Amino acid sequence: MSRRPFTAVLLANTISIAGSSLTLIGVPWFVLQTTGSAGRAGIVAFCATLPVAVAALIGGPVIDRIGRRRVSAASDLICGLSVAAIPLLHYAGLLEFWMLCALMAVGGLVHTPGLTARYVLLPHLAEHAGTTVARAASLYDAVSRGARMIGAALAGVLIATIGAESVLLLDAATFGASALLVASFLRGVPAAEPQRLSEKVSLAGYRAELAEGWAFLTRSRLLLGITLMVMMTNGLDQGWSSVLLPVHGSEALGGAAALGLLIALFGGFALLGALFYGAWGERFSRRTVFAAAFLLCGAPRYAVAAFTDTPLPLAVTMALSGLGAGVLNPILTTVMLEKVPDELRSRVAGVTTAGCELTMPLGGLAAGLLVDGFGVTRALLVFGGVYFLVTLTPLLFPAWRGLAAPRINRTEPVRPSAEPAARSPHPSTR
Repeated sequence: MSRRPFTAVLLANTISIAGSSLTLIGVPWFVLQTTGSAGRAGIVAFCATLPVAVAALIGGPVIDRIGRRRVSAASDLICGLSVAAIPLLHYAGLLEFWMLCALMAVGGLVHTPGLTARYVLLPHLAEHAGTTVARAASLYDAVSRGARMIGAALAGVLIATIGAESVLLLDAATFGASALLVASFLRGVPAAEPQRLSEKVSLAGYRAELAEGWAFLTRSRLLLGITLMVMMTNGLDQGWSSVLLPVHGSEALGGAAALGLLIALFGGFALLGALFYGAWGERFSRRTVFAAAFLLCGAPRYAVAAFTDTPLPLAVTMALSGLGAGVLNPILTTVMLEKVPDELRSRVAGVTTAGCELTMPLGGLAAGLLVDGFGVTRALLVFGGVYFLVTLTPLLFPAWRGLAAPRINRTEPVRPSAEPAARSPHPSTR
């Protein structure tokens, strides 16, 4: 047994996600600085997120056949090159807007398979390290949230001191470091290498798997409701993070440093929310906690940002919203485990993940167009109003009663699942 592969994946994921947080703030700020257009920032967000849904939908079988170690390392290398090309072309005076959109699209297409490849290795790495899957998954999630928090805070400070272009170069370096760690320390781990599967790769096979996952999803009103709700809120959150908050930070909050600290504050309290739910959440009704958490983490951010031009009120709101956001993923992961049979989890997860990310490209684009046409305050109010209406659905529709924990028959032993948890439809609140 050895902890080195698991430690290497944790470190690689930390570096990669922290670097992605640099991009999350650095690219919108770069676009606003160089073009002055919120609409163009929205177009860049559209180009960056549209390929994500495609990659989530078709990436699973490809990852297994190429090998998780190779996919993870290649993903980080390609992301690093695409990010580095933006400031380098800008310094050379060659960067056109279409090039920026294309480079962001390339990064969006390959980044998700890399994250997925590391995620699905967790059970094997946990066994290799002599620990449980639950402990490994908890540490993995905590490290990921911590990396987002640190990366966001660092991005705000660095943009204010060395400029958005230099921050993007630093992000490229983090991708390179992550690729090196995975390529070096996962060599020899059988689950990280290409899997020899009996069935041949075919379009018909892809269609059959997708159809089976889609059929199960449509038969479950609860899972379909969750997917539709998260699909809507992910699109709204993408508009918030890629356009609305950067524009508001530029116009009213004092710059990139305040923006980075707000995002870091949200991430830190989301980590606390996840820990609090793990300790005490099962004592309360899932449906009530889920609905309250979504109401807390959504619309208040938009409303407070629309009516304040100082950081403190929004900082308090972001902290409270983070607490709510941290509660959501544990509930969604638990429901996915309970409702979906082991043999269908990968297929259902692929369909739900793609569905949840379907509106993200439109969210950034719509936010940019609204800001250009009506101003940031009205855009914030529109997005916040829609968010509020969407997050009322768990309280209004009977299907959401299925969130309740199943009753356990105490006369029979509970058998743990033999397979790792599939990725549930996680909200992309930032």
